[in-house]
Amino acid sequence: MDGPDDLPGIDPERVGRWLTGAGVGPGPFTYRLVAAGGSNLTYEVTDGDGRRHALRRPPVGRALRTAHDVVREWNVLTALDDDGTVPVPEPLALCRDESVAGAPFYVMAFADGTILRTAEEAEARDPGFLRVATDSLIETQIAVHALDVDVVGLGDLGPRTGYVERQLQRWRRQYDDGRVRRVHLIEELHQRLARTVPTTPDTPALVHGDYRFDNVVLGEDGRVVAVLDWELSTLGDAVADACWSMQYWADPDDRDAFLTSSPTLAPALPRRGEVLGRYAALSGRPLDDWPWFEVFGWWKMGCIVEGVHARRSKGQAAGAPSGPLETIAARADQFLQIAEAKARRLRL
Repeated sequence: MDGPDDLPGIDPERVGRWLTGAGVGPGPFTYRLVAAGGSNLTYEVTDGDGRRHALRRPPVGRALRTAHDVVREWNVLTALDDDGTVPVPEPLALCRDESVAGAPFYVMAFADGTILRTAEEAEARDPGFLRVATDSLIETQIAVHALDVDVVGLGDLGPRTGYVERQLQRWRRQYDDGRVRRVHLIEELHQRLARTVPTTPDTPALVHGDYRFDNVVLGEDGRVVAVLDWELSTLGDAVADACWSMQYWADPDDRDAFLTSSPTLAPALPRRGEVLGRYAALSGRPLDDWPWFEVFGWWKMGCIVEGVHARRSKGQAAGAPSGPLETIAARADQFLQIAEAKARRLRL
């Protein structure tokens, strides 16, 4: 049986008894950690009949304020499963009793398929598969943004206005609350961005918050069969959500990128500008404010990485990226310098 270091946040016997009582399946259960870091932990759980399920729980240790709320994530998942427009894994059971695993958790059906995480994985696929995957990725995000949040029962998921302003406040507050060093560019760019927030529509959209290839499962034909990781979802601005996704769409000639090996670097995949154009054309939502959101995105990622640096400096679990403290700090500085250079060109 795996030890506590292999199964953080899971007591196999106690969780197994709960799973049996909840009707998830017969025991004995086996567990395999498939996603860790600073995000919610995801386990592949196999029951006594060989059926696979996925269990999601918060990371062990200190969580960021408002983050890692798996009950909220469960509510989004069940609403989307009931609606049926956006493909999600089938939700199976929710445990609110923290005595079982030290925190709430939920179980959903295991989504079989392909998750593209690196350029090498994408390059190993047929170009036709990648073309379908690109189209389906865009179409599925548009479907998320087109949902009537009141009809699907998510109208109270968050404030209905001010999404970008809230994002600016959230990431600045995280920096202020956990600060271990003074990062002038976080403070300066926050002021410049806050003065120039683009006008956003009054109608709220469901935003995923982290939508990209490695948060969707692709079927054999390349189409999206499940959207994963709804922990950052809320009500907000569809254009802001789409632009954040596009910053993960690295091009081969980019000098800098969010990911070290994005699947979008595969030669068969279109370039970022084309994907932006497809989203705008198919959704009817102009992306004229992309340059502002590009600055905001680099600033936000700088804040995220600086948060990792701050928590690691205090000896707290921080998730990716890993490495020496000075390397993480330099990465945060790099992202912020890119944001500042783009802001200068925009005269923000």
